[in-house]
Amino acid sequence: MNGGKQCWYMHVDQRPSQQQMLSASDRLSLSRQLTCQKSISGLPGNRRNIQLAPAKTNERKPPSLLSLADLSPKQISEVIALSSSMKLAHRQNSPKHGLDPANSPAQGKAQAGRIFDQSLRDRIVAIMFSKRSTRTRVASETAVYSLGGHPVFLGPSDIQLGVNESLYDTAKIVSSMADGIIARVGGHDEIELLAKESDVPVLNALSARYHPTQILADLQTMVEDPLLSVKMNASKSASESDGNAELGILAPLKGLKVAWVGDSNNILADMLVAYPRLGIDLSVAVPKGYDRDEVVWGEMQDGLRAPTSWRKGEVEWTNDPAQAVRDADVVVTDTWISMGDEASKEQRLRDFSGYQVTEALCKNAKPDWKFMHCLPRKQNEVDDEVFYGDRSIVFPEGENRRWTIQALVDKMFGRWEL
Repeated sequence: MNGGKQCWYMHVDQRPSQQQMLSASDRLSLSRQLTCQKSISGLPGNRRNIQLAPAKTNERKPPSLLSLADLSPKQISEVIALSSSMKLAHRQNSPKHGLDPANSPAQGKAQAGRIFDQSLRDRIVAIMFSKRSTRTRVASETAVYSLGGHPVFLGPSDIQLGVNESLYDTAKIVSSMADGIIARVGGHDEIELLAKESDVPVLNALSARYHPTQILADLQTMVEDPLLSVKMNASKSASESDGNAELGILAPLKGLKVAWVGDSNNILADMLVAYPRLGIDLSVAVPKGYDRDEVVWGEMQDGLRAPTSWRKGEVEWTNDPAQAVRDADVVVTDTWISMGDEASKEQRLRDFSGYQVTEALCKNAKPDWKFMHCLPRKQNEVDDEVFYGDRSIVFPEGENRRWTIQALVDKMFGRWEL
């Protein structure tokens, strides 16, 4: 608490020490020193007088996030709790949300951004996107700036992962100059190799297999929706309080039913490895021929083997969208034609006939069901009545991309933890 306002702060002494992690500026300084020393050692009479000090190495493994399978339920809850507190602090200190600028603790340009502890101060974050983006790019750059960092954006025209330079070389070079990497790639093997060879944390901002930052934003959106949280809390018995301490802010979502109507893609994949472990039931409808990813299915089953004190969510798989949405609290869809699938557009449109989310399709969902979509949206996926109606929470969902990414980069790049 500070001046009667709820804010979160992190003391500088909580950040990794210099021995634990060298910032980009430290590494640059060290590189210059070593270069200078090597030059001097080559001069006559000085070769034996100069001894190169060994470079400091970080013994801690960089905390990368490639999918939500990498996080425990408690860790997921902690990310959402931090994300929500950041959003609240921003709203309590932002003229956009009704605050008089004269009374803001962050008056003037010199103080802008000081709502949050500057955990990324003087740190460089490389944002490497081999695919186009709107929400993820804006969310990533805004998040890094807000924490005092300096984002360096590398788009498809700047970098081609594995084309003009090997992924190994890219990982080594970029991680030597930056303090963290946010990457939006093609194949999941690309993000895996980046994380394996990088000397700094890597955050998966989208791969062909997983999209963890989107599902974190979805979880925050469901928690924040007053109707969903109040309804789920009211329906719980005393015996269902098991696991509340570990699930924390996500505890009200236990027993929620989420219906997915659409493609078997990276959004669904992160739902599968996260929702059942959090006690959320997931009902999936995909057209015939759009089979589940067996790697994802295996990771989901591995995660469900871990014991919990609460009932794990159930997963239903069907080719009937009407069956999937029956008794659903939340209905979710996404694009039917992902980046890279444009050549099969006409066939996909035929395959997904009957999958458009409408009031008629969802007539047997819960009376107060809500709708989510990661955007951008096409009208054949969901009609205007649902998308722009009272059921839709897509725009808060989109905003929460910023807050969940900001929480992740604070933890991963600022504190080297998850």
